[in-house]
Amino acid sequence: MTHQTVGHRHTTSPGLPDDPRAAVTVPTPSCPVEITLAALRGRWTTLVIRELLQGGRTFTELRQALPALSDKVLSDRLAQLAEAGVVDRRREPGWPSRTHYGLTPHGRRLGPVLQALWDWGARPS
Repeated sequence: MTHQTVGHRHTTSPGLPDDPRAAVTVPTPSCPVEITLAALRGRWTTLVIRELLQGGRTFTELRQALPALSDKVLSDRLAQLAEAGVVDRRREPGWPSRTHYGLTPHGRRLGPVLQALWDWGARPS
């Protein structure tokens, strides 16, 4: 059976990539947009990333920067972002031990994505 995109000529427009993965009829986990949305899911996630775009932070520094964010939600978001390959955790030896969080190169590439989301949301409809 021929793939649905074979033989079709694509015309690209902004936001419509010339990529066979874009020609699906249902959301798929391998879709780059779905992967990005999954990495950004959850309340507070974009604010945690915003803080880490300014440089690495400890858990305590993140809590101080986002005082209304509970420890549990911050822990959950950091674990989710680490699993998505967005955040790197580095445990520093010593007493008490400290864990530093920083964006991976993959995570730093979310900066322009967040800027584009901001720009879109800031424009009146």
